[in-house]
Amino acid sequence: MEISKLGEFGLIDRLTQDIKTKNEATKYGVGDDCAVLSYPDKEVLVTTDMLMEGIHFDLTYIDMQHLGYKAAMVNISDIFAMNGTPRQLLVSIALGRRFKVEDLDEFYIGLRAACDKWKVDIVGGDTTSSYTGLAISITCIGDAPKEDIIYRNGAMETDLICVSGDLGASYMGLQLLEREKAVYYQILEEERKKNKNASTNNTVVPDFEPDFAGKEYLIQRQLQPEARGDITQRLREAGIRPTAMMDISDGLSSELHHICKQSGVGCRIYEKNIPIDYQTAIMAEELNMNVTTCALNGGEDYELLFTVPIGDHEKVEDMEGIKLIGHITRPELGCRLISRDGQEFDLQAQGWNPLSK
Repeated sequence: MEISKLGEFGLIDRLTQDIKTKNEATKYGVGDDCAVLSYPDKEVLVTTDMLMEGIHFDLTYIDMQHLGYKAAMVNISDIFAMNGTPRQLLVSIALGRRFKVEDLDEFYIGLRAACDKWKVDIVGGDTTSSYTGLAISITCIGDAPKEDIIYRNGAMETDLICVSGDLGASYMGLQLLEREKAVYYQILEEERKKNKNASTNNTVVPDFEPDFAGKEYLIQRQLQPEARGDITQRLREAGIRPTAMMDISDGLSSELHHICKQSGVGCRIYEKNIPIDYQTAIMAEELNMNVTTCALNGGEDYELLFTVPIGDHEKVEDMEGIKLIGHITRPELGCRLISRDGQEFDLQAQGWNPLSK
């Protein structure tokens, strides 16, 4: 169905007609000029992200349902990174004429699946047209008691540095997808040359199957990231309050530099302690890439990086899914990486920078 047949408000009605609110703070959601929210006793957390086609995602290998899920999760992750609870989501989309109503249906299936997982209300947004591809802007609103909010600037000397999950898998998933995309387009070009009268757009590659065997975890990490609200909940249950925390969206090296700069400290992390999945290591070897470099700089893991007082060492060491990777030092010692053979190197912030050349 052409989107023009429904119009803006018809499309909004279709996508939001059966949305029911889940949070007491949501007094009024979709359907008026503004959503109405009430937070009488808590601090309000607000985060926003833009996802641009060709920069943040490639529709060659991510479908609209996974894109909707990912767009919601990366924002929900920011709320958890402040030790808050996500409550509401606003969704704005600019899209071209090549998209149909059914494409937006799929996008909202993924979006709502992510929101339902963490009981987040979709309360509004905007839709408009675009001449330059698909653009998505998500704003997530959450809350937290004032005393529970964790910033990036609280790390102190002798604090322990921890990460959840494993690192580098999402980046390796991206490399795998890009490799198979290149293979597909190579075959596509060969098919086009066989039939010189056919345009590339009309050429079909018969029976093309990307080679993802044994690397499904990498693909999942790239296309379907998960916000780690389970980790913040377990930390609360264990009586552990991080001194600084953020999610790993741009790469561990860059995020560590953010925490150290804002906290006025230095750090030491140990290569041998960086958690890396087996599939990540195998894929890095296949591509002749240094797996530690991928784990440090790859980005889009959406795991949590946090520091805790040294007194919580035993508590955090025994927690499943959390790895101690180093400690905070005096600022004059800088940010350093200790290699497996005991050598020290400057930890360079080489993670994702969307505004770099």
